[in-house]
This record gives sequence, structure tokens and C-alpha cells, in this order.
Amino acid sequence: MTRIVVIVGSLRAESINKKYARQLEALLPEGVEFDYANLQMPLFNEELEANYPAEAQALKDQLKDADGVLFVTPEYNRSFPGVLKNAIDWASRPWGTNSFDGKPAAIVGVSGSLATTQAQQQLRNVLIYLNTKLMGQPEMYINKMTTFTEAGELNEEAKAFAQSFLSAFLQHVAYNKS
Repeated sequence: MTRIVVIVGSLRAESINKKYARQLEALLPEGVEFDYANLQMPLFNEELEANYPAEAQALKDQLKDADGVLFVTPEYNRSFPGVLKNAIDWASRPWGTNSFDGKPAAIVGVSGSLATTQAQQQLRNVLIYLNTKLMGQPEMYINKMTTFTEAGELNEEAKAFAQSFLSAFLQHVAYNKS
């Protein structure tokens, strides 16, 4: 079984990025599962590391056992959301216990006209610093206006692209398992 931790950078119940992650999950081959991270945790504060929050520890534990990590991020103000940065900060701390170290990872995101290009670029910088084995290609920037049918499903072109992305990502994970 290949287990991918999915970190959706939105807390909204009706998040388009969460819906997109679920659409990707429906395309997974047998033997692969998505395990969604809970980003409801206190704001990172180094002084709290002595009494490490249970919510942050749960994320670290999820990542420890994962074969790969998929970041699904919206774009807020030309960057990735603070809730995503907060989770990354907790999971990479305390110093010397970076849960992302060596993990195969990829980024996707759904947004409006720029389709998360700016958010993903900034997130790439953070993930490279954290020593993830970040997949470079294919990049996946999803424009919410042109991806979904009226019923909320992926249109055929988007589904084909999602399938090719997932195939490349799963190959990346298999090749780079720590």
C-alpha cells in the first residue's frame, strides 16, 4: 500500500482545493490511498515546542509513515495560505526533526486567473529548503473556471491531465521512497 499525505491549504468546508483533492483521489489506482492532514493547530511559537501540541504531533506522525506528500494549495494575496505555512513550520520542528526531510512531494492548486502560479512558486522555495524530493514536472496549475463541469466533476480534459499528473507523481514517489 502506498500512502500519500495530502495537505490542503484551506480550512473552508467547501474549499475548491479540497474538492479537487477528492477528484484526484477518485482517480488513484488500487493500492494507493490519500491520508488527509488536519491543519487545525495553534500558531507556531517556538516557546510551545517544550509542550509540543498534540495536533502538530499528529501531523508529524502522519508524515513519518507516509510514502509521499501532496500539497494542494489555493493562492491568497499572491502567496500560499498562512495555515499551510503554519503546518509546515510545526512539522519541520523542533530543529533536527524535520518531518519533510527526504519525502517525495508534489504541489497542485486551484484558483482563479493565475491558477496558483505565485503560491506554488513560493511554496517550492520552502519545500526545497526543507529537503523534500520535490517533483518538478509536470506542474499543475488549475483554473477553477475551466476545470469543472456544472455538476462539479472534472471535465474530460482536466481528468486526463490529472491522471497523467498522478501517474508521474506516483512514479516519483516509488523512485524516491526514503
